[in-house]
Amino acid sequence: MSTSDSLRDEAERCLRALAGDHARLRDDQWTAISALVVERRRALVVQRTGWGKSAVYFVATRLLRARGAGPTVIVSPLLALMRNQIEAADRAGIHARTINSSNTSDWDQIFAEVEAGTVDVLLVSPERLNNPDFRDLVLPKLAAGAGLVVVDEAHCISDWGHDFRPDYRRLRTLLAELPPGIPVLATTATANARVTQDVAEQLAGDDALVLRGPLERESLHLAAVTLPTAEQRIAWLGDHLGDLPGSGIIYTLTVAAAHEITGYLRDRGYEVAAYSGQTEQAERLQAEQDLQENKLKALVATSALGMGFDKPDLGFIVHVGAPQSPVAYYQQIGRAGRGVDRAEVILLPGREDRDIWAYFASLAFPPEPVVRTTLDVLDSADRPLSTSALEPLVDLNRARLEMMLKVLDVDGAARRVKGGWTSTGAPWAYDRERYERVTAERRREQQAMLDYISTPACREEFLRRQLDDPAATSCGRCDNCTGRHWPTDVAQDSATQARDRLHRPGVDLAPRRMWPTGVKDDLGLSGRIKPGLQAETGRALGRLTDIGWGNRLRDLFAAGDTDVPADLVDAVIKVLAAWDWA
Repeated sequence: MSTSDSLRDEAERCLRALAGDHARLRDDQWTAISALVVERRRALVVQRTGWGKSAVYFVATRLLRARGAGPTVIVSPLLALMRNQIEAADRAGIHARTINSSNTSDWDQIFAEVEAGTVDVLLVSPERLNNPDFRDLVLPKLAAGAGLVVVDEAHCISDWGHDFRPDYRRLRTLLAELPPGIPVLATTATANARVTQDVAEQLAGDDALVLRGPLERESLHLAAVTLPTAEQRIAWLGDHLGDLPGSGIIYTLTVAAAHEITGYLRDRGYEVAAYSGQTEQAERLQAEQDLQENKLKALVATSALGMGFDKPDLGFIVHVGAPQSPVAYYQQIGRAGRGVDRAEVILLPGREDRDIWAYFASLAFPPEPVVRTTLDVLDSADRPLSTSALEPLVDLNRARLEMMLKVLDVDGAARRVKGGWTSTGAPWAYDRERYERVTAERRREQQAMLDYISTPACREEFLRRQLDDPAATSCGRCDNCTGRHWPTDVAQDSATQARDRLHRPGVDLAPRRMWPTGVKDDLGLSGRIKPGLQAETGRALGRLTDIGWGNRLRDLFAAGDTDVPADLVDAVIKVLAAWDWA
């Protein structure tokens, strides 16, 4: 038996430990594993959800560790994804640990285990790469001792990608500092030709091995149902949720929408739970477990439940509101139908979708004068400035400011240190052409999503062509291919119940519980605000991101200086009247 055959037999045994006795390596899986273990190359694997990308790096890890290599470092973007990967590693006898914002008390123990050589896989969130202590004290040791580096959901590394994250750009530094001969694997299910080329070039220039396969999902039955109002969409969902097979995920564009829809569906008697980036860690874990055990009909979730969540028998995905791009949509619907013959995928688009897209677009990289002002403020400061201290000085909201600072950090113009941000004083040029190109690409993606909603042609073929899949053909399963469309009628009592729920005035505004970091030096205040000093819970009519009040409020603000409609005045009075003023 040749050395190659012997190694493949060993790899097959590792895979069976990971996925069961029935599992067999695909040819491209073996090609990737061999490239990593034997040739120590850098490889990019672009394959559909459920293909087995994680099997490549877990099997490669077992083989490399057996040959004396250091631990595998996996950069993974979401906590849900990390948890799934740790469970999968454990099944294969691989000891995996994770470093993220939810387990800081465990870090010292984890680092000690890494030093002792007992950790096979260390999962790290991309945000950790710029934590000052981690960046300066831990990362150099990991880079020097790693046996394999894995970049999961690698489309996030490309600013052409639908889910670009500035933190991922720091991976360039990590990859550049790796010793010669350390293999690197990047994986994603959602990369068109442009993103694939960009990621491959960042990975290894012209020397990356790229393995890309067809993206067909034979179990998915795609459909779109267009209804005129938010109340009708929510009522339709309540009428038809019981018709959908098994348990599933209902995606929303905003946190507020997730909670509104959860409340309505509970009123209708469904076992559902809300899930977002704002959900407490313990609640997230419980919600994921309840869905895995089919105790819930659905999780009503934002994109926080997305990449890597693995439930093979997930029977449906419903989107209340369209994502900004077909690529993002394909990534999310890929959660369904991995281990069942049929899964329903339904899109319920709304007129408010474009407004929400516009809001997310407003978080894009700011104009040059704003960036220059920020750098000037950092230059003139006599100490590091926190984001809360910078906000009023540069007139940017927190989310946009943090994103800009991350980009400036990656570009070398600013640096995050203990206590906040400082200027490096390094020359920096505003790359206007690149930002304008990316903005134009985002607009093209949004138009493509609108085209998907209205297309009379095959929906799966449309999505696969957006991902530049050369094997894209008509699926023969979607509503357009079969001519079988979901009904659009909504029961009157359902619509009334939805309208009453969505137009119920008043939302709570939670008070701040922690002192802003920016007041520590000036006022000596830090940590948790004592109960006696906390503000009371506030109240507002609604949020711009609400499904119910959002459209009305956005229309009002868009009209400029005008009379406030009487029903809005009445609603404000109801909110004030219901408040406990005592």
